[in-house]
Amino acid sequence: MANFERLDARERLAFEIEDEHVHLHAATACVLEAGPLGRAGGGVDIDRIRAFVESRLYRVPVCRKRIARVPLEGAPVWVDDDNFNIQFHVRHTHLPVPGDERLLKRLCGRLASQRLDPERPLWELWVVEGLEGDRCAVVAKAHESFARGMLGQGLLEALLSTTPDKDFEPGPAWLPRPRPSGRDLLEASLRRRLAFPLALARGAAAVARERESFQERLESTVTALRGAGVASESPLNQPLGPHRRVDWLALDAHAFAESAARLAVGADALYMALLAGALGRFFERRGLPLAFQRELRLRVALPGAGVPWSVGEGEPLAWSVAELPISERDPAARVQASVRALRDARRVSFGLLAEAGEWAPLLFAAFARRRLGERIANLALTPFAGPPVPLHLLGARVLEMVPLLPLPPGQALRVAVLPYAGVLRIGMSADWDLLPDLHDLVLACAESFDELAAGA
Repeated sequence: MANFERLDARERLAFEIEDEHVHLHAATACVLEAGPLGRAGGGVDIDRIRAFVESRLYRVPVCRKRIARVPLEGAPVWVDDDNFNIQFHVRHTHLPVPGDERLLKRLCGRLASQRLDPERPLWELWVVEGLEGDRCAVVAKAHESFARGMLGQGLLEALLSTTPDKDFEPGPAWLPRPRPSGRDLLEASLRRRLAFPLALARGAAAVARERESFQERLESTVTALRGAGVASESPLNQPLGPHRRVDWLALDAHAFAESAARLAVGADALYMALLAGALGRFFERRGLPLAFQRELRLRVALPGAGVPWSVGEGEPLAWSVAELPISERDPAARVQASVRALRDARRVSFGLLAEAGEWAPLLFAAFARRRLGERIANLALTPFAGPPVPLHLLGARVLEMVPLLPLPPGQALRVAVLPYAGVLRIGMSADWDLLPDLHDLVLACAESFDELAAGA
């Protein structure tokens, strides 16, 4: 059996664009009932939580793997971590009293600023005590190299359940496979390179059988190669620093759905209109007049398909790039402008390039860095479809879930939306130095939502 796994082009890309200021780990902040997780003497029973997490890791094998590099080539591969220690990954901390939401946000910002240790498996689970109202929090971090959706590839899915079960069985024994030598990794890589002509011939035969499908994918690749044009310079697009600030707000999910139905528009269009109205207010309060906003072509990147709360291996590498109508002050006109922008959006797909990246990883990485450097979009908006039923951790009900996504190079703001338990939560990740007034944008989002709901 092979004792390592290769990363595909999409997974490798996260390592190619990461640097000391760009930390590509996604996070999810969950607020839970503290009672079922407590111990007799008071406080959270962290030992029991650690034992539970370790009992579930067999469902997520990548959580016990770390990154090694192929000699000379430098490509990353997954190998078993023979020094795996659950205490390093399940951490325990406490908020100052009283532990309100503002302090939890500050803690999440600090955690987002801390890069995951590249010498260990790339995930952490922080258990946070001291939240007011007899609550606690769990903040999960997972690197983009294996993260899917907002929760990581199976990380929280393995821990959360739809029933309030408090008991659990120990997981199966785990024995790490021997770590491959540098020679083993290099020889395996050379064998793959030598097999390229045969794989190319097989690919050509597949193309002949599926010409129409190939033509469509080829066109999307050409679109990606030509790019979607360059977005305007904006206050949101500057070199990133190392520090992050996060914030979020809660909206009525039923009121949002009702507004979309009354306006006869899809959720994505209403998300865009909400964000455009908020940014227009935010820029104006920063001293950027309406005349300047009319000249600003602010583009937002959205996933090409709806993103479920947990995304599997088939996640498409496709995004739609649309213009945000930030200068439109009339809410009804802003909604219609968002509908038109989505209809005219440029679809950027990297699917076929990712396949080519399997054989030319350096070329693919260079292309991806170039596209990011050319500023296809000013920011990203990622709407998630939330879990359909309430979730529990060791019997403790999850009361809130907030998605917090990493910042790509040159983008000081990223927005994610998740409905859960009748509440729509908008999570924002930002560069601390470039957007120290992030909370003003949160307040502007609430105002924009009220305006849209009233108009509907």
